[in-house]
Amino acid sequence: MAAKNALIKIDDKEVTYPVMTGTEGEQAIDARNLRKDTGYIFYDQGYGNTGSCESQVTFLDGDNGILRHRGYPIEQLAAQSEFVETAYLVIYGELPTASQRQKFGDLLRDNAHIEPQMQRLFEGFPKDAPPMGMLSSLVGALAAYYPALATNNFEKDLQNFDLAAALAISKIRTLGTLIYRHSRGLPFMHPKDLPFCENFLHMMFSEPYKDYVEIPEVTKALNLILLMHADHEQNCSTSTVRMVGSSGANLFTSLAAGVNALSGPLHGGANVAVMQMLQSIHDEGDDGTRFIAAAKGGSKSNRLMGFGHAVYRNFDPRARVIGEACGLVLKKLGKSDPLLDIAHNLEQAALKDDYFISRKLYPNVDFYSGIIFRALGIPTNMFTVMFAIGRSPGWIANWREVASNPKGRIYRPRQIYVGPAKRDYVPAGKRG
Repeated sequence: MAAKNALIKIDDKEVTYPVMTGTEGEQAIDARNLRKDTGYIFYDQGYGNTGSCESQVTFLDGDNGILRHRGYPIEQLAAQSEFVETAYLVIYGELPTASQRQKFGDLLRDNAHIEPQMQRLFEGFPKDAPPMGMLSSLVGALAAYYPALATNNFEKDLQNFDLAAALAISKIRTLGTLIYRHSRGLPFMHPKDLPFCENFLHMMFSEPYKDYVEIPEVTKALNLILLMHADHEQNCSTSTVRMVGSSGANLFTSLAAGVNALSGPLHGGANVAVMQMLQSIHDEGDDGTRFIAAAKGGSKSNRLMGFGHAVYRNFDPRARVIGEACGLVLKKLGKSDPLLDIAHNLEQAALKDDYFISRKLYPNVDFYSGIIFRALGIPTNMFTVMFAIGRSPGWIANWREVASNPKGRIYRPRQIYVGPAKRDYVPAGKRG
């Protein structure tokens, strides 16, 4: 097949640039030399139509509802894999052998604890401190506690990458549980020799003399949610990790930046907005019927949160899987919760109503994950922390791509300046 080129004509000047084609047929114009050749740049607010990198981690086709990690469909990973194995796949590019899975699991177990001196950092946080603010501070502090793994030198940091990656995933999980218990004035629970999700539930919900009793359906649902969030292409937080990493920053510093980006309500707070919507409906004495009618009427104050997606123009493939798990968990726990009843009413109405179907407003992953977290007893202000625990493998994989690229360059977007033109300084006595 002959190589394709794109012709760009500006005034009387014509320039030709090569067309890049990805594995799945995605095409892009390689216009890196446009400014040098013409003096022009492309304006693309929010980078919504800009390819900032080449990546081997995740393929996402929003129009057709496709999500694949390293080539594997998310549906197959959800049915046959689990979070730790998928984390390995996302980071290293291949499913692990039995020995590789064992070694990775051992590294996670061996690095689950938080050193006593680092635990003392919690004494400086108020009980009502925002959990994501705490998490970003603590993740950033890992660079200070493990300086040998955070040298800000790609060559050295990549030599210790296996340990740094496992340490980050394990400790972000443990830090999440400590943040939860700190906010409630509960004593910290030390990790045990347990699988990843079982250890999380133990550290979250055990009491000093009464261990958490595992419920297999709950553990499976938690595993599934974390797996579903392992990576999602070049979203806001992942792009942030890559941008910070491009400066030569170490893994932990870059991850802390990702946590901060995720904390925004337009990114990691979507499932929080779902629960706030459900609470508002409940407070108004509605079972969801009036809310649905108002939403169909175009009321901006009755926006249906957790439905539709900025990327997917089809059903979010993750939502199908988690939606099924959500039903199983609620049935197993047998919880009576008016908010969960309202959520069920909204789901059923939207899935059957032509108004929502025609607009492709299907329940997304944030709708179901929030419901499961509430059923598990995880408070709303911890939802985004849970998101960060799940997303850590994707962030790590993307940082590794940046650090491993010998031709990489520091990210430096351009801008269109729209401020005042040149003007002369006026002394204070002559102003006005």
